[in-house]
Amino acid sequence: MRPTARTLLSQVASGFTEFDPPKDRPSTADGPLGWPGYDEMRARAQDRTGETESVVCGTGRIGGTDAVLLGFEFGYLGGSLGERTGDRIEAAHTRARELRLPVVTLVATGGSRMQEGMRALVQLQRVARQTALTAAAGLPQLAVVRDPTTGGGWATLAAGADVVLGLPGAQAAFAGSRVRPPEADPAAYTVEAQHAAGHIDRIVPEAELPTALSRWLTLLGGSADRPQRPEPVPVPYALPGPTACGRLPDSGPEAVARARAAGRPRAAAYLDAFLTGREEIGGDRCSGTDAGVLCGFGLHEGRAVAYAAQCGTPTRPAGYRTVARLVRMAGRLRIPVLTLIDTPGAANGPEDERAGAGPAIAEVFTAVAEATVPITSLLIGEGGSGGALALAAPGRLWVTPDSYFSVIAPEAAAAILKRDPDQVPRTAEELRLRPQDAVELDVARGVVETAHGAARTPGVPRPELRPDEE
Repeated sequence: MRPTARTLLSQVASGFTEFDPPKDRPSTADGPLGWPGYDEMRARAQDRTGETESVVCGTGRIGGTDAVLLGFEFGYLGGSLGERTGDRIEAAHTRARELRLPVVTLVATGGSRMQEGMRALVQLQRVARQTALTAAAGLPQLAVVRDPTTGGGWATLAAGADVVLGLPGAQAAFAGSRVRPPEADPAAYTVEAQHAAGHIDRIVPEAELPTALSRWLTLLGGSADRPQRPEPVPVPYALPGPTACGRLPDSGPEAVARARAAGRPRAAAYLDAFLTGREEIGGDRCSGTDAGVLCGFGLHEGRAVAYAAQCGTPTRPAGYRTVARLVRMAGRLRIPVLTLIDTPGAANGPEDERAGAGPAIAEVFTAVAEATVPITSLLIGEGGSGGALALAAPGRLWVTPDSYFSVIAPEAAAAILKRDPDQVPRTAEELRLRPQDAVELDVARGVVETAHGAARTPGVPRPELRPDEE
């Protein structure tokens, strides 16, 4: 049985206090279209649900964070959006900006209200304007996709939020169930399908929703108290590798071998050592995901940090677009960024080219170049050409002893130069790809120290900044 809006609001928030409804607009009999029986429909919906509109708005506390909440009541005309729904959503977002509070929307709607025709449809423009103003104010927006979430509600309040959580089995699609092609697979219109396609960040059972929202708001809330230009993320120590234990490689071939060693610490180990309370965003909001890239937010010594980490695999276009999404979101919320670089290069199969490998990499280069918050970058393994460089912050890159950075892999360089395979070691030497070479070539700021035997890798003190970074 679908819970009512007020039931769900009471489950996720304590002390919910409803806003006074906006001043009622002048009305004509049966609405703007004079739809026969519309007034009676609304009266029956009110009798059935106890609500006077399809959305309930107010403030409440989720975990330790105050928030503005909007809960859709599907029992009121299918949670549809009409003019008075738009009034309430606009008033709620305006109040959120006045109070400097995050916005959490619990969506369950069939879309625009037919009985109000185009007057209902244009509310989507109004809603989009309000969510854009709230985003521009640096306030996080979270959406919970309930069953069903279709039409304009999915295309504005839900899919347009910073973080989108979905309840298992819920319908989530632009097309409602009665307007889909007759032969369409129903599974394609679900939260699970949207999650697999990169449009929903995480599927959360209803019982776990209060905890999930609390964790996210702990990470993203409090933007009003953050400085316009936050302090950079401290540079993590290197985690000890399986062999050299912090010693720099003597040769190019040794650097490559150590970076490719199966037992070398990867991104997940670095993130576990450096951050607590991590939550991941999932997908590029453009029909793709990449399991080889981890993006999200966590806490370092109590401070929120955004992270984007390559996991040692060729990075796919969806991975790059997810990184760009993260960097832009972090900028709006004034959260500093940590990038961990580890890839042999960008994925380069035919499907990757069709998915826009070049434009996706360009999107990351642009997001990093335009970033309004400091980015700290650490090369933890392979630094394969532009597919790795895209995640590196200019002037704020450090390297670990078990890493290499190269304009191209030595095997590929030897092939291009028409050298025999036994010339690959020589080519690796000529490329000067060791971590200490990156420092000498002024590509990296330094080689980080290795934390020997540390249970939890601490951050080193903040490096001295150059005058242009102050």
